[in-house]
Amino acid sequence: MSNLGKILKQAQRMQAEMGRVQEELATLERSFTAGGMVEAVARGDNTVVRIRIKPEAVDPQDVEGLEDLILTAVNGALDAVRTEAEQRVKQVTGGLNLPGLM
Repeated sequence: MSNLGKILKQAQRMQAEMGRVQEELATLERSFTAGGMVEAVARGDNTVVRIRIKPEAVDPQDVEGLEDLILTAVNGALDAVRTEAEQRVKQVTGGLNLPGLM
């Protein structure tokens, strides 16, 4: 088999593996808790699927503080799934930076 044939076969295997990884990432969930009061859960498709707020975090006199906790939790959860996705893609691509994969 020629070198080009080997490269094409490797590319096909990598493409199939990426499809599998993308399916897994769609259901992957990661959570992040801010201040012990607000938890956000995000999926690998970059959607936030749940936010939990402890009742004691709700202070009508400090709405801004609660908003900050929510933002921190959501951004932390999204960052966690993004990091996991990048690690899984690197495993498939062997660390190659291939545009458009994630």
